[in-house]
Amino acid sequence: MITVAAFSGLRWGELAALRRCDVDGAAGTVRVPRKLAALKSGLEFGPPRSVAGIRVVALPAVARRALVSHLAEFTGKDPEALIFTGDKDMPLRTGNFRRAVKWSKALADAGMPAGFHFHDLRHTGNNIAAASGASTRELMHRMGHASMRAALIYQHATNERDREIADSMDKRITKSAKRSKPTARGGKPGKRCRDTDPDA
Repeated sequence: MITVAAFSGLRWGELAALRRCDVDGAAGTVRVPRKLAALKSGLEFGPPRSVAGIRVVALPAVARRALVSHLAEFTGKDPEALIFTGDKDMPLRTGNFRRAVKWSKALADAGMPAGFHFHDLRHTGNNIAAASGASTRELMHRMGHASMRAALIYQHATNERDREIADSMDKRITKSAKRSKPTARGGKPGKRCRDTDPDA
């Protein structure tokens, strides 16, 4: 579930509501037709937040392999069987998930910061998609958003990182240029040496 969450961008409720029939192992995709919500009256399956939330998301190979392996070992054969369940194959509950999986210990073992939340996995997936060159519309589809606002946030973060990369490149270029600046040999300052690469 963690692996799929990190590389799909699906929300908690969407993951908890996934059924075997929603997975196309050959295509490496998951269909998101519903979500699981915790209400005062109990758990309830229902449609995603908006029409845009009903979507098919392609998984990277690492997530596809993890999901197919999980299906074979832990999920019932019935097409309607929930993929990710709690005790006695019951639907997952956000309230006891952290305790059940020993979330704090798992974070420490993985070298993750103590304040890392499950929802941060969705941010991870969206950041990777944006960094991989996904357009605004493509990000909106993966995230299940009807509005561009959230998708633009991830693209903005990617643009900022691209600026950092460019600035770092500039420092290396400047440093390299200073180091390779030709030294005059008995001539005028800055005169090119004979063995200097003419294409430099």
